[in-house]
Amino acid sequence: QVELVESGGAQVQTGGSLSLSCTASGPTVGSFSSYVMAWFRQAPGKEREFVALISRNEITYYFDSVKGRFTISRDNGKSTTYLRMNTLKLEDTAVYYCAARRDLSISYRPDLYDYWGQGTQVTVSS
Repeated sequence: QVELVESGGAQVQTGGSLSLSCTASGPTVGSFSSYVMAWFRQAPGKEREFVALISRNEITYYFDSVKGRFTISRDNGKSTTYLRMNTLKLEDTAVYYCAARRDLSISYRPDLYDYWGQGTQVTVSS
């Protein structure tokens, strides 16, 4: 079992930047380096959507609308995943969730992730 805790959510103006962190803990956290780590987001009235993921080999994938603006990274020594968000837009407003997938294969589907954080609110205002 792994517990994920996100932090860093805040209110920022359009064009601003924000960094989110997600730290894992728990009995199986020693396997953190083998997990696929991802960020999803959910805006009010919308379904949860994929934002970015990083594989165990640190290969990264991004949702088209965040490519070039967001960067996902991981520090296995700290059992932490990061999401650096630049040039934020109004449409980036959402609750951002960190997720971990035990299977080695990557996936963009939230239902295929095994562990989830509680979410952190990101609000972009004009």
